[in-house]
Amino acid sequence: MKLTKITEIKGKIVLKSGLHIGGGDLEMRIGGTDNQVVKHPHTQEPYIPGSSIKGKVRSLLEMKSGLMGKTSGKPLSLRHLQGVQGKQREEGEKILRLFGTSGADGDEAAKLGPTRVSFADCPLSDSWRAIAAERHLPLTEVKSENSIDRIKGVAEHPRFTERVPADTVFDFSVTLKNLNEDDDLLDYLLEGLKLLEMDALGGSGSRGYGRIRFELEDENLRERFASIMPLEKEG
Repeated sequence: MKLTKITEIKGKIVLKSGLHIGGGDLEMRIGGTDNQVVKHPHTQEPYIPGSSIKGKVRSLLEMKSGLMGKTSGKPLSLRHLQGVQGKQREEGEKILRLFGTSGADGDEAAKLGPTRVSFADCPLSDSWRAIAAERHLPLTEVKSENSIDRIKGVAEHPRFTERVPADTVFDFSVTLKNLNEDDDLLDYLLEGLKLLEMDALGGSGSRGYGRIRFELEDENLRERFASIMPLEKEG
């Protein structure tokens, strides 16, 4: 296999609703926030881990392919493709070429080659940071939530979740390696990003958190991305 090209997809991630990607509480305080967002240890600014985007894009592509039912909730591997044929196998192999295979797959994994895609962590955009400072906007918010007793009609189990507010902007970057004849993977990666736009990133997506919008820098990629309809019926 020969590396022929590296394509970088750059742009912005704009939050359409509050985003919560947990950072783990290092210290518990009475009356404090139950679930904090992940922050850079030096600046204490929120950021989006590349691993969060990668994991969600992969899971959405696996779900769309119909292969998630064969994996028992675990990441797709070559052994899950045993007996799979046609378009579904093609999609499975694309997923493994993009995101990599398990070492347990042995020599068969070598035929697909190494992981092609690399997601960078997404820091706050410099322009957004300047706007937030000028307008004295908070970089995070705390949202209170509870459950409702359906019979008594009273709120129970209050909790406080930290979120990054809607309209916050992050820098986004992902690189894609082309090995030999990998030209089909760029559109498939863009398809995964479009699925993420249609779904949600981070926790509590079913409660409206994590809605995002990608704004890609390259005009050609932006047009290709806009034209993708990953769930459009074939034929």
